[in-house]
Amino acid sequence: MTKAKWYFDFISPFAYLQFAQFPNLPTNIEITPVPTVFGAILQHWGQLGPAEIPPKRRFVYRFFQWNADQLGIPFTMPPIHPFNPIPALRLCTAAGAGIEDTRAVFDLIYGRGIQPDNPEGIQLIGEALNISNPERAIQDPVVKNTLHANTAQATSDGVFGVPSFVINGELFWGGDSTEMMLDFLKNPGIFNTSEMKRISNMEMGLTRKK
Repeated sequence: MTKAKWYFDFISPFAYLQFAQFPNLPTNIEITPVPTVFGAILQHWGQLGPAEIPPKRRFVYRFFQWNADQLGIPFTMPPIHPFNPIPALRLCTAAGAGIEDTRAVFDLIYGRGIQPDNPEGIQLIGEALNISNPERAIQDPVVKNTLHANTAQATSDGVFGVPSFVINGELFWGGDSTEMMLDFLKNPGIFNTSEMKRISNMEMGLTRKK
């Protein structure tokens, strides 16, 4: 059984679309979902999120719907996006962040299109996760610390975007890297060729002024 960490944030429809395709993955992959704060990852690496660049925001929102339609995945964007993902991330963390916990929250946000950061949405997520007092769970110091530790581990693992798989120290970012990940599982030496080694450690050329 191959162990795989899957870093995600509910703010990302890309994560939802990849998660919805997990049943298509080989059964010998043991996936551990790891809730993480995408905004903190962006801040760590000094990046903007896709929704913070207006033309990119328009493109990716259209892409989400198109991709979901192509794959036959139910998809409804929440009324407001980006939203504050912290309540949903903490509630999922409080519930144990298993596959079914993660699915329950994703299905509410992008399957039904609820707004996950308002009182009604938070209550629905709590009910789906069998958490009787969502507000108390959201403020639980243990839950906060766990989510913080997850995010720190993500950046330590080299995660710069979500969703990302990390398997045997190798990072696979985004849904379009799934085939690459599967190839790596079949052929662990694919990154050991001379050319792969060369391009993995190329010298930086031109850099932009900050």
